[in-house]
Amino acid sequence: MKERECDHHDEYDERKRRRVIWALLGLIVVAAFVVFLVWAILHPHGPRFVLQDVTINDFNVSQPNYLTSNLQVTLSSRNPNDKIGIFYDRLDIYASYRNQEVTIARLLPTTYQGHLEVTVWSPVLIGTAVSVAPYLSPALDEDLMAGLVLLNIKIDGWVRWKVGSWVSCSYRLHVNCPAYINVPRQLVGGVGPAMKYQLVQRCAVDV
Repeated sequence: MKERECDHHDEYDERKRRRVIWALLGLIVVAAFVVFLVWAILHPHGPRFVLQDVTINDFNVSQPNYLTSNLQVTLSSRNPNDKIGIFYDRLDIYASYRNQEVTIARLLPTTYQGHLEVTVWSPVLIGTAVSVAPYLSPALDEDLMAGLVLLNIKIDGWVRWKVGSWVSCSYRLHVNCPAYINVPRQLVGGVGPAMKYQLVQRCAVDV
């Protein structure tokens, strides 16, 4: 008789545990669905970057193929969402020439951007005697002779979305801002005043 009572008690405990487990799983599914539903309704849009201007302080090529550059860039970022904030985490900005990095990556400050807000950065990008790949040297020489060089100002980093008190996980951010720069010969030779170019060039953004 005691064995039957024990068996019945064990079965009851097992059913109770299963109900608790299923209840917890149900709550998790409902919470995940609510988060997904809110996310789908709000449908966050990626930030919009604009390259405002570039100031060339130095752009000098020495033999055989070393490039020294010093430029200050001004970029703005706008959050187009009216209900979603954006956290910018660890943004590295640098200049590249034909996909080769020609300045040292500069770390931008961590920033929170509220609804429809605009953030502006003006970092100085420097590359000292950067070795240009041999296959790029002829193209760079031709561009400098023509006085027109295409640089790409790039940003690599992470963003998080904020809805109310909820913050998403991190998403990779890639920004590419093309900048056609007129480089006078006296600047290429390492002399002459700095040259500032107003661009207002919209950038390609991938999140």
